[in-house]
Amino acid sequence: MRLGLIGLGRMGGNMRERLRRAGHTVIGYDRDPELSDVAGLGELVGALEGPRVVWVMVPAGGPTQAVIDELAGLLSPGDIVVDGGNSRWTDDEKHAEQLAARGIGFVDAGVSGGVWGLENGYALMVGGDAEHIAAVKPVFDALKPEGEFGYVHAGKVGAGHFAKMVHNGIEYAMMQAYAEGWELLEAVDSVENVREVFRSWREGTVIRSWLLDLAVGALDDDEHLEKLRGYAEDSGEGRWTVEAAIDKAVPLPAITASLFARFASRQDDSPQMKMIAALRNQFGGHAVEAREGLSDT
Repeated sequence: MRLGLIGLGRMGGNMRERLRRAGHTVIGYDRDPELSDVAGLGELVGALEGPRVVWVMVPAGGPTQAVIDELAGLLSPGDIVVDGGNSRWTDDEKHAEQLAARGIGFVDAGVSGGVWGLENGYALMVGGDAEHIAAVKPVFDALKPEGEFGYVHAGKVGAGHFAKMVHNGIEYAMMQAYAEGWELLEAVDSVENVREVFRSWREGTVIRSWLLDLAVGALDDDEHLEKLRGYAEDSGEGRWTVEAAIDKAVPLPAITASLFARFASRQDDSPQMKMIAALRNQFGGHAVEAREGLSDT
């Protein structure tokens, strides 16, 4: 396929490379001219043959809306826009309606994989009409991990981002559980090697996971996480998950508590948040805050 890709940051740039390795032609645009293949969206659209597919990887909210607005004036009936950022599912419904008025298709794609996606593939949760999904399927096949799993057509427009939002809510709770266990182990004098306890859990236990592997990697880099400040941001999906749960009267005590724990991290230097900050850096390359007087890791 010949694909336009807007947003060549940490994930977008790696996605461009993975698609090119799979034999697809990718025309990328980014505000940073050193990353961009073209000078603007007009040139990007002009470099594609119809029916065009343009994949958007920019921050949710205003930046995504601005790109959708511009593409609506540049694309033609039969073209398709894929929003692969972390947009709120209610925005997807609005964007689909806006583009449909011009005969342009819309697919929302929740993408997970972080900085590891280039080599391991990206988990994809997509929403939209079957005909639009089918048109983009070769791109999904190239981005997903090898094997049976890692891709799902979750439902109609908005379903992909809603599924990714819930995925991130679960991720919040899992990281919080590992962080709480780590802090408790560190607090007990009789446990002399917390890092190796975590490492031992990687085989034969019901709590083994990729997040556990990443936790061990973080502890190998900084055994007691002394170089980190106990501060962890929330990316927005955790809040949206809790809001959706309230709207649907679905109890989410663990996910809600993990979100509030991140808020608490901004008040004190939380030991648990050191682990969560370390995990977010390991799997997604998210920035961490060094303790005052120490270099960043």
